[in-house]
Amino acid sequence: MARMHPTPASPESNIFSWPIRVYWEDTDAGGIVFYANYLKYFERARTEWLRALGLEQRLLQETTGCIFVVSEANIKYLRSARLDDQLLVTAQLADLGRSSFTIRQEARLLAHRNDGVSTPLCTGSVRIGWVDGKTMKPARIPPGLQQVLQN
Repeated sequence: MARMHPTPASPESNIFSWPIRVYWEDTDAGGIVFYANYLKYFERARTEWLRALGLEQRLLQETTGCIFVVSEANIKYLRSARLDDQLLVTAQLADLGRSSFTIRQEARLLAHRNDGVSTPLCTGSVRIGWVDGKTMKPARIPPGLQQVLQN
């Protein structure tokens, strides 16, 4: 099987990709990925996207007192992934506001053929809020952080 590697966002598309392999723990009794695990895959891709931008969430919390929280998630299931499948999960900034941003995400089944075609499994969007870590009230995203998120 081909080795999987993360791919940083390309300047043209701003799409970050993170490889995931489906393990036993990800599947239900029928050997199909349990539906809620796609949200976990999306979380991993978003976290790695932030790391690729040079943003480490624990350090952000320590230096700003604020954290990212999911305030809304929408997901559409198209096809099922199965045990040992290789997926590519993407993260792309769709909207950036003063105290939140929306990420468009997708999980795709990597092609088993050499034609490079991958199959979309699910698509979604996740709204992320920036909140004070103690009060959990919305806070304004610092301008420097907004600039990094847009790159």
